[in-house]
Amino acid sequence: MTEVWHQIKDMDPAAIAPTADLPIRDLVSHEDRWQCVALQEATWGAGFTELVPSAILQVGPKIGGITAGAFDASGRLVGFVFGLTGIRHGVLAHWSDMLAVVPELRGSGLGGRLKAWQRARCEAMGVRVMYWTWDPLVSRNSHLNLNKLGARVDEFVENMYGVTDSTLMGALPTDRFVAAWELDDVIIARRLSARAADAPQLQALPLVAGGPAVRPPATWPDAPAVRVDIPRDFPTLLDDNPAAAAAYRRHSHAAFTHYFALGYQISSFHPAPDGDGSYVLTRPLP
Repeated sequence: MTEVWHQIKDMDPAAIAPTADLPIRDLVSHEDRWQCVALQEATWGAGFTELVPSAILQVGPKIGGITAGAFDASGRLVGFVFGLTGIRHGVLAHWSDMLAVVPELRGSGLGGRLKAWQRARCEAMGVRVMYWTWDPLVSRNSHLNLNKLGARVDEFVENMYGVTDSTLMGALPTDRFVAAWELDDVIIARRLSARAADAPQLQALPLVAGGPAVRPPATWPDAPAVRVDIPRDFPTLLDDNPAAAAAYRRHSHAAFTHYFALGYQISSFHPAPDGDGSYVLTRPLP
């Protein structure tokens, strides 16, 4: 299941409760895990078919998984993170499957604290890379994953979870990027520095996909770098204009499928406060 990074919105810090003192710990009791199931349903909708049940939340940590949450003074679970550890590309890796925060604390930094806690646990186990998925059309996710955390796009997966019953995803194919986050601060710093270099050339790059006005695939250039635009706020667009949201999904799907098959990679992402965000796709050097 994709992480709910799009739930961690920009908010005025003065308007929300501080979260720095909220303890984060393993979910150790049946009550802890029942609260986690309830938070999943509150986030993705009652009866959500991709829900992680209490039994899996319990047994996952017995084989290297992580099931942890943040609790307020009353003992209420206000955020959680869940993931499993295994082998990917031949090395020990952690797949971060779910992260969610209660509505009143979204934007407070609690999601970032949960992520940092998860990273520390992974490093203690000898894990050097973490993976998760996100919707390429959700700009906040892309900005956080690529520009704040310094992750990279490991893979584009077509309709990864099928057309789900989640109230947050709509009746659209669930195309996803797989994020790979190397737990090495030197690698992260080098990657973030390289991405900043793409900004000056952004508007000069050929736009191959975005909103309604896009180039037809037959005219897509075999250029060293191209641009794919996404909406500033895809979840709101999905609610307000489903047809436009579906167009973005079709166009981005076609572009990512085409260019990833040619070996292009996501070089950088550039959010735009008053307009579309933009991915730069770069062809690797020979």
